[in-house]
Amino acid sequence: MTDHLLSLMTFFPLVGMLIVLFLPREADRLIKTVTLVVTIIVFLISLPLAFDDVFATSSAMQYTEFAHWISIGQYFQMNYNVGIDGISLWLVMLTTFIMPIAILSTWHAIDKNTKGFMALALLLETGMLGAFIALDLFLFYVFWELMLVPMYFMIGIWGGKNRIYAAIKFFLFTAVGSLLMLVAILYVYYYSIQAGVPFDNGFSVAHFAQLDIPAHLQTWLFAAFAFSFAIKVPMFPFHTWLPDAHTEAPTAGSVILAAILLKMGTYGYVRFAIPLFPEATQQFIPFLSFLAVVGIIYGALVAMMQDDVKKLVAYSSVSHLGFVMLGIFALNLQGLSGGMLQMINHGISTGALFLIVGFLYERRHTRLIAEFGGLSKVMPVFATIFLIVTFSSIGLPGTNGFVGEFLILVGAFESSLRVFAVVATTGVILAAVYMLWMFQRVMMGKITNPKNEKLKDLSAREVVIMLPLLLFIFWIGFYPNTFLEKMNPSLENLIQQVKSKQQISMMIDHVEPSTIRVAVND
Repeated sequence: MTDHLLSLMTFFPLVGMLIVLFLPREADRLIKTVTLVVTIIVFLISLPLAFDDVFATSSAMQYTEFAHWISIGQYFQMNYNVGIDGISLWLVMLTTFIMPIAILSTWHAIDKNTKGFMALALLLETGMLGAFIALDLFLFYVFWELMLVPMYFMIGIWGGKNRIYAAIKFFLFTAVGSLLMLVAILYVYYYSIQAGVPFDNGFSVAHFAQLDIPAHLQTWLFAAFAFSFAIKVPMFPFHTWLPDAHTEAPTAGSVILAAILLKMGTYGYVRFAIPLFPEATQQFIPFLSFLAVVGIIYGALVAMMQDDVKKLVAYSSVSHLGFVMLGIFALNLQGLSGGMLQMINHGISTGALFLIVGFLYERRHTRLIAEFGGLSKVMPVFATIFLIVTFSSIGLPGTNGFVGEFLILVGAFESSLRVFAVVATTGVILAAVYMLWMFQRVMMGKITNPKNEKLKDLSAREVVIMLPLLLFIFWIGFYPNTFLEKMNPSLENLIQQVKSKQQISMMIDHVEPSTIRVAVND
């Protein structure tokens, strides 16, 4: 079973989807229960990964599986090639952890065409897990595109009044970036064949990383990958689809989008763009770091201006993910580990914020900040949880957000990005301003609207939803080494790999592809 653990974990949701599709359409509770059980089973299947100590001592891919998949003459070879290391470990665990929480949040929120929503959610889980474990670029692209379809329909069918506009905008932005990445993938494959990489290796990322691609080609290829991933992050100025998608998506869709889907962009930089094109990475660092810092400040300032709680949280994601990008392009252990940890932190904290917004909307059917005030008097449990999550989002010491942002700023300050690190610290201050101001207006003061006087506090189901998230907010805040020690060996290997490749690339910048021969490790 261990030999096929990743495949079992990834494709088990498809089994659940088939079961759901055969259930009676009107059996809403049964459909939700089956979907919840399937996502819990997937989480249990993934647990051995989190407890495996091999990630703390080795940077090599673990739990690997390989099989020839699609062959087209002597032109293309696509392989089913999957594995996991410290870079992808916690993103996989975040996915399997968040999905049951997202499904449980739909219990009263999704009341039309429940079968379709749950089937799409399970298909989406397979796509997300597959993208995190794919070691073949073509396979990654298949899973990358697979994720697009369920989220498009989840927004377009179960979203708010402007759901069609938001869904189409989400689809178009992502599709344009994906096509550029596909062109770059095909070119790298063609280059690898010209360079003598064996045909059977297909689109193997490991073998592509051994190529000595001239700097001028790296620049264009990196730009194609970076553009696609920047849209997914999303980085400023490619972020405009995100507020619309978040605002119109149902609560579960917003949670999945914020907690997992946005990480596909940041993960793509670490897993593919940086190791495949190290010299181009060095050239783009100032530009991408500048965009990251602009995103930090811009996202925070726009969040301060919002009168809708959900839009405020959506723009906060632009700001928080700017920190992740800054840490990644510091290209040192502190920055990279902080960036990777902040991906997990953002998934937990922002996912929790969208759940909180969903709880409010279910009770009042409005998200306007002006409609609230004084809710702590009638909803004390809700107010306590809301305050903890707010502290996590602004990075209060003792919470998960502090550890990630601190490592990112230290890493950036110790690299060539010292000025960017100093400017980015203003984002921490601005985050405290807009989050605490929002909390104060919603939860504190007098109850001015009579509709708020009889609001019910969180139910047992809603408390159960939030408790696991609160647990990890404090766990990561007080003992981050649980997570850092298993990702650091892989990140150290990445840093070393990039440095050595940069040196080699500078020596062979003008060598023709046909003259290059690559040593291939089977």
